[in-house]
Amino acid sequence: MSEAYGAFADVYEYLMDNVPYDEWFERIRELLTENGIRDGIIAELGCGTGAMTRRLSAAGYDMIGIDASPDMLEHAREYTDAGDEEADRNMGLEEDHPGDEETDRNMGLEEGHNGKPEAGDGREILYLLQDMRSFELYGTVRAVVCCCDSINYITDPEEVGEVFRLVNNYLDPEGLLIMDFHTPYYYGSVLKERTIAEVREDVAMIWENEEAEDGLHRMYVTVFREEPDGSYRRFEEDHEQRGYTPEELRRLAETAGLVDITFYDGYTGKPASDSSERIVMTAREHGKCPV
Repeated sequence: MSEAYGAFADVYEYLMDNVPYDEWFERIRELLTENGIRDGIIAELGCGTGAMTRRLSAAGYDMIGIDASPDMLEHAREYTDAGDEEADRNMGLEEDHPGDEETDRNMGLEEGHNGKPEAGDGREILYLLQDMRSFELYGTVRAVVCCCDSINYITDPEEVGEVFRLVNNYLDPEGLLIMDFHTPYYYGSVLKERTIAEVREDVAMIWENEEAEDGLHRMYVTVFREEPDGSYRRFEEDHEQRGYTPEELRRLAETAGLVDITFYDGYTGKPASDSSERIVMTAREHGKCPV
């Protein structure tokens, strides 16, 4: 993945407004409640601009949002501090943003920074600039959430296993993992080699898909964004993902020490099937594995 979610972070939530975050949130809260998790600290891996992090925070959980993109976290903080509507106006699809180092200082982020959120009114969120393959926390958390197929960006199964090991390490005893992922069926039968184009008043996007021989799925995203002077700026990003089967992830999760692994057809609550495009996986901590 080359420069993923850099400039694209500016328009990410704007273009992703068709994602049913509210529906997903209700299912996640249902799973948390079913497992007796009604409050406490939750970490979200690959939190992006914080769409799900903010919803869980508003529900009363003390949230830690973890992402490897400074640009995505910059907007996550802006949305959290200003509120979604005001942040949209403030961003205004502007071009100029501080560099990574200045952004980190402004947000109070440092590479590898550890900590935990202060208890508050449900709006206090700690954002950490960390790679989920090597994330570190101050202590354990009641649950770990990972949405929007973030795990599919980890294309090496061994590294996915390391994520599971870290999740198991940082979960409270019998803590819960809730994670969604896209399947090989989705990439091979739904996206395939499709080209998707979307044109809005001030932004246009072209999303090209390619099935590679090495089993990976590559996406080439081109965005045209209107500038204040009426001209358009073009920027491009290449994304790479791998589809995973429930069997693959079950093996990796069990090796990491996770138990009670269940797979659902997306956020419907129904059992996953061979034609599931997005699968939600839940698992519980059951003792720590040696490093």
